[in-house]
Amino acid sequence: MTHRDRNIGPPARRHADVRQTGGVSVASSPERQSVRPVLADAVDLARSAVTDLREGGVGQYLGVEREDDCAATHRFVAELPGYRGWQWAVVVAAAPDDSHATVSELALLPGPDALVAPEWVPWNQRIRPGDLPPGALLAPVPDDPRLGPGFMATGDPVVDETAVEVGLGRRQVMSREGRLDAAERWHDGDHGPDSEMAKAAPSTCDMCGFYLPLAGSLRGAFGVCGNEYAADGQVVHAAYGCGAHSDTELPVGAGTPRYDAFDDSAIEVVTVGSPASEEVESPAPEDAAPDQAGPKDRADRTDQAEPTTDEAD
Repeated sequence: MTHRDRNIGPPARRHADVRQTGGVSVASSPERQSVRPVLADAVDLARSAVTDLREGGVGQYLGVEREDDCAATHRFVAELPGYRGWQWAVVVAAAPDDSHATVSELALLPGPDALVAPEWVPWNQRIRPGDLPPGALLAPVPDDPRLGPGFMATGDPVVDETAVEVGLGRRQVMSREGRLDAAERWHDGDHGPDSEMAKAAPSTCDMCGFYLPLAGSLRGAFGVCGNEYAADGQVVHAAYGCGAHSDTELPVGAGTPRYDAFDDSAIEVVTVGSPASEEVESPAPEDAAPDQAGPKDRADRTDQAEPTTDEAD
């Protein structure tokens, strides 16, 4: 059997007053009371309909939901490998004057916490920046709004050569919408003015010697960094900045050690003389008595006994 994923009944009514219990949905009591007895009592009929399919196990009964006066949906846990959280939904019907119900429809539907595949996205919408490997081809979409017609060759060598020099020799060029889209990405990217690096930078790129402005209409706001130690080869905003700015100057003491080197030549060496209280006596000549010494000898002894002012210092 091919499992059908039709929605039984309006979604708003089908999921009304449903609570989660053990990973599956169970109808509330007030909702069951609103179902006609002939429809609410057809639990065994609904279970037998699923069992007869021989598609897999039928688990716990989850409850019944009212579709209208003549129809109701019974739900069971689907015990199928790979279908965690899915439910068997069996619609039973009975006319207003019928005394028994019949099976109207049966489907395998995902529950509130069912493991389901993600929504399918076309391949051209799944491509992200950086997905293009070497050698792969990626053509722009037809009538890409990012591109506009460029200059077409005229066959005149002088005109065509001039057109190529000024950038008009391409069949397509970026349109205004394409340029604005690129500018917005670059502005909001890692090299924009609002990045953390730019906020901590001492200056901006438009004042840096490594800044290479772009040509054309984006010249006033963007350029390429030419500093191999910074954002080398990357498009940067003019208001972006980093610590490798060409005008950056290291503060005094920013080397290792952080302070100026110690100058040994600044040490002053002072020779300490003899204490002023120490008396130096010169021995008297052996052949002369102390009281017979001449004036010159007494003066010499006086000079030796009393240190000079310089010696005391």
